[in-house]
Amino acid sequence: MVRPTAEQQKQWNDEGYLVFEKAIQDDNLKRLQDAFDHWSVVCKEDWLNRVEAGENPATFYDIPDPFAKDEIFIDLVDYPSYYGTLMTFTDDQLILLGPQVRTLPPWPVSYTSWHSDVPFSNPLHIKVQIYVHDVLPGSGEFAFVPGSHKPDSGPYPKVKWSRSMPGHKAFPGQAGTAIVFNSYGWHTSMDSQTDAIRKSIILIYEKSTPNRIGPGTFASISSCCVTPQRRRLFSLEAYDT
Repeated sequence: MVRPTAEQQKQWNDEGYLVFEKAIQDDNLKRLQDAFDHWSVVCKEDWLNRVEAGENPATFYDIPDPFAKDEIFIDLVDYPSYYGTLMTFTDDQLILLGPQVRTLPPWPVSYTSWHSDVPFSNPLHIKVQIYVHDVLPGSGEFAFVPGSHKPDSGPYPKVKWSRSMPGHKAFPGQAGTAIVFNSYGWHTSMDSQTDAIRKSIILIYEKSTPNRIGPGTFASISSCCVTPQRRRLFSLEAYDT
């Protein structure tokens, strides 16, 4: 397990994010791209029908139940390039809340405004944004306000355009890039100024608290969770207290 360096730990504490370039490479990246592209096509019609029925937004699309679709989506949850870092930041008490395998169609305005995900009273909540294909500048790339994860930060204004947020940093990147960020911090997807489709995976984690995720939530993938580490990660077993 690769633990973060002192420099990475400092950046996490000070700024609330880390970027892992080439976190996923070679055959595993190809596996991920093939699985994502295949299932996004297979599931697209159902999404469009739900959009037409007013049940889903048209601004983004998540592949449903991705863990049942391909094991590569499971393998990402404890991927070696960032797993040790996540464990360190959560005092080796990491659990998964869930995945979002997300497509953003070209859209001139971001599908979401600047926001934080959880209050500071919540157990440490971490997300990992993984780019499945290259994400160019101006094509809905992830953005974050460094330092906004701290309790004494802000307040932050409501802005009309994503690019108007003071102090923000946008993160275009190559396929296989993983961005780890503290969900207390303010973040968004930037407005899209191209006709590119953004394909990414968002993995949602927390520091474990009792009964946060029931043991039945990920029971369907128990055959892929044979080690104690994975069973705790997917809340199939509890951490020792």
